[in-house]
Amino acid sequence: MRGIDCDVHPTIPGTHVLLPYLDDYWQHQLVDRGIDSLATITYPPNSPITARPDWRGEDGQAAVDVASVQEHVFSGLGSDIAICNCLYGVQMIFNEDMAVAVARAINRFIAAEWLDRDPRLRASIVIPIQSVEKSVEEIEYWAADKRFVQVLVLSMGEMPLGRRHYWPIWEAAVRHGLPLAIHAGSSYHHPVTSLGWPSYHVEDYAAQSQGFQSQVASLVCEGTFAKFPDLRVVLLESGVTWLPAFAWRLTKFWFGLRSEVPWVKVPPTEIIRDRFRLTAQPFDAPDDAAIVQRAIEHLGSDEMLLFASDYPHAQFEGDRAVPAGFSEALTQRMRIDNPLDTYPRLRESLS
Repeated sequence: MRGIDCDVHPTIPGTHVLLPYLDDYWQHQLVDRGIDSLATITYPPNSPITARPDWRGEDGQAAVDVASVQEHVFSGLGSDIAICNCLYGVQMIFNEDMAVAVARAINRFIAAEWLDRDPRLRASIVIPIQSVEKSVEEIEYWAADKRFVQVLVLSMGEMPLGRRHYWPIWEAAVRHGLPLAIHAGSSYHHPVTSLGWPSYHVEDYAAQSQGFQSQVASLVCEGTFAKFPDLRVVLLESGVTWLPAFAWRLTKFWFGLRSEVPWVKVPPTEIIRDRFRLTAQPFDAPDDAAIVQRAIEHLGSDEMLLFASDYPHAQFEGDRAVPAGFSEALTQRMRIDNPLDTYPRLRESLS
């Protein structure tokens, strides 16, 4: 095996492709309301980072069909398996019933138009996190389809993910052997910074790490892993180099305040190394091999990083999806061993 790409983004070109996967009522609702798109990507659509020119189709969009992934991810970047993480506005919808309908339509669309067309593809279950009950139902609905390998949410939503309000969702995920995947992004119901709304895209993008830090702290301190010791969390498109310093800071204050959270029985750094995994693209470090090696050493584990291209986002030069400074041994672990350890369903399907 050459590798497993843990973060590929299928593009939904518009709500028109979801209409066949909605019932009559919601078809009419989307058409009558003129909802042509629920796209929430914060990348400027035509910016270079959104997609390379050679990855775009005639209409300017990239990753709109299986053929593009076959050409660019499997052939071009040399992966054998790709996990599709579809980001398409479910979390932004205020109407809970609409969110439920759209989440089901997205999962049906991915299963029929992507997974059915190439056995090398896997996917995440998109859930309508606005409703805990319906999120559990969505997991139960797709649990029998082993091509779905994790549950997908965004890093910034209505409240921290460790809150016990969400525990029934994580219980369902653990019961079916599904990691929780937290991807960069926001419902935009609240500011993306603790100081209010920023003015520019660069501020929004840089602030995503704040969201991930808050989610890591929440999941650790709320006792999520004490309740669900088998829960594995994957941070997608989170960056990497912020984590060691944040883990040290969280652990420092835990030593002084651990009487407040008696269920956190070991230092947070240990929980984070054991329970969390991160995709290594985009990699937020200078293009200097020595600095990169040192940053990786600060993680304290060679089991935490997963290979990802973040396709079709253009986060690297050419086809060099693995940053400079990653050793051959670590690259091997990232591409094959760590993903297989992280995703039980993937390991079972390939054994």
